Amino acid sequence: MKTLDKPSPISQDEQIVVFRLGPELYGVDIFRVSEIVRPQATTRLPQSESHVRGLIDLRGKTIPVLDLGSRLGLPAAEASDKSRVVVVEGETGLVGLAVDEVREVLTIDAAQTEAPPAAAGQGSGEYVRGVTKRADRLIVLLDLDRALAG
Repeated sequence: MKTLDKPSPISQDEQIVVFRLGPELYGVDIFRVSEIVRPQATTRLPQSESHVRGLIDLRGKTIPVLDLGSRLGLPAAEASDKSRVVVVEGETGLVGLAVDEVREVLTIDAAQTEAPPAAAGQGSGEYVRGVTKRADRLIVLLDLDRALAG
């Protein structure tokens, strides 16, 4: 197994939930994921930001749902049979993240994970913890706290 010259942004192997936004794959730490549910009707909030889809009632708990693609500056998630809401634990409580598809749970190797390249642009790393290589694909590891803030 090849090691990278740059230090890894993660200190040890970790499990991630991998999901798709458009053609790209993203991952979040599995310990931040509460559950994964099918999309449901949302109650819109007046004057909310464009990436806020609204509120849902999840077994008696009211949680906000964000369109993660829109939040990250990508095209909004498109509704399909594969669409899911990944419910994560944020700093202020549970938050639902609308994604195009949940793919799998993976254990990633710290040695195969690196920080995003500086040449990718200054703003591109704002929500990114790192990038991991898996077979013939790259998976962007999101910094949930930064992605949910603001």
